[in-house]
Amino acid sequence: MTKHVVLRAGNGLLNSAAYFGPIFMDAVASLEQRLADLEAESVAIRDAADTEERDFTEDETAKVEANAVAIENLKRQIAARKLIAPAASAGRKSQEPKDGEARRVPAAPRDSARHNFTSFGEFAMGVRAMAIGNGDMDSARKVQAAATTYGNEGTGSDGGFLVPPEFSRQIWTKVEAEENLMNRCTILTPSGNSMALPKDETTPWGTAGVRVYWEAEAGAATASKASFELSTQRLYKLMALAPASEELLEDAMGYESYLQAVVPGRMAAAINTAIVSGTGAGQPLGILRAPSLISVAKQTSQPADTIWMKNIDKMWGRMYAPWRRNAIWLINQDIEPSLAGMAFQATGASSDLPGTSAVPAYLPPGGLSNAPYGTLKGRPVVPLEACSAVGDQGDIILVDLNQYWILRKAAGMRTDTSMHLYFDQALTAFRFIFRINGQPMWSSTIARQNGSNTLSWAITLDAR
Repeated sequence: MTKHVVLRAGNGLLNSAAYFGPIFMDAVASLEQRLADLEAESVAIRDAADTEERDFTEDETAKVEANAVAIENLKRQIAARKLIAPAASAGRKSQEPKDGEARRVPAAPRDSARHNFTSFGEFAMGVRAMAIGNGDMDSARKVQAAATTYGNEGTGSDGGFLVPPEFSRQIWTKVEAEENLMNRCTILTPSGNSMALPKDETTPWGTAGVRVYWEAEAGAATASKASFELSTQRLYKLMALAPASEELLEDAMGYESYLQAVVPGRMAAAINTAIVSGTGAGQPLGILRAPSLISVAKQTSQPADTIWMKNIDKMWGRMYAPWRRNAIWLINQDIEPSLAGMAFQATGASSDLPGTSAVPAYLPPGGLSNAPYGTLKGRPVVPLEACSAVGDQGDIILVDLNQYWILRKAAGMRTDTSMHLYFDQALTAFRFIFRINGQPMWSSTIARQNGSNTLSWAITLDAR
């Protein structure tokens, strides 16, 4: 059925030529432009062959022949439109509406290359409507809906490199997924979009919470009660949207599998960064921003961008002892050369630097230690890109991630595919959503029973 657009007369009869003329001329101009493009393409092929003093290749010959057929067809279309234009205008003039009646005008044909705009003028008006918030909202909607970022064959880096059949169908990735810190955390799965987390931050030797007392025979017991805090966490949304052209999906058979494999790694990297340094606003609260974090001071006169054994000893001393068994060292990979030469004095000397009787402190993976990680103080050393640059706070972190809550949906990452979002552009949209939040369990450090230093689940080193 033919679609029509209704135009209402403002005052009296409307001149039909004023409405149908631009539409007709725009259609003819579009055909003539396509004709000129094809002719120019064939001329360019001929000129290239003449310049190189050679015959056409098979592909060039096929292209010129196809262009010739298309050019002949376009010429016939243009001639036919010009023949019927006067009759069409005359026919419409005989059907002038009365005052106040609606005029019906056939809608312009869809043109996916133009995103359904009939002319550049309509596109410009749509952009203006987007900018000022009024005007032709249908045109504005078409401007807004057009995808500008998508995988395609036209640009090599956007997917064109995947198409030629003489290349491997496997897509190689330069950067592989890192250690996923989320798997080391305490994972909770709320049924809704939030969870209330009661917690007891009292210590066995403190004065708050349930207490125990030494009582005399037949003496009255001293009553006490539990003390709880409540932390309510809502899930945040980590999302990836990757539109791809139908041509790319048809010709590069491994593209969809590539997305299914690579997006989880990208999400793991984003989650690692949030666990280490997340702001807590629209994303998890990171270790380095936790109120329960302890940052150990550097040694006196310690040079910039260095790690000394004394730093390691002090960090280890501030980790609450029962949590050491699950602790790991998170480091920037650039620290490894410093760790490789790290040693401590076997003779009890007090110097910060190793002496003549030094004993290695860091055991690299393999051999003396277990792969894939080295060990320091008997705990794994995990290189992580999310750690800060060498010399900045957060370049080395000692942490028990069992003391970090991760809230996530039980279903894990959700994958959706839609051909309708960018239907007029022949694109298929791949959407990946992972709902997650993270929060340190503890809002403060641990006060000692006997000692002035506080303890924690997460220790780092001051900037140097």
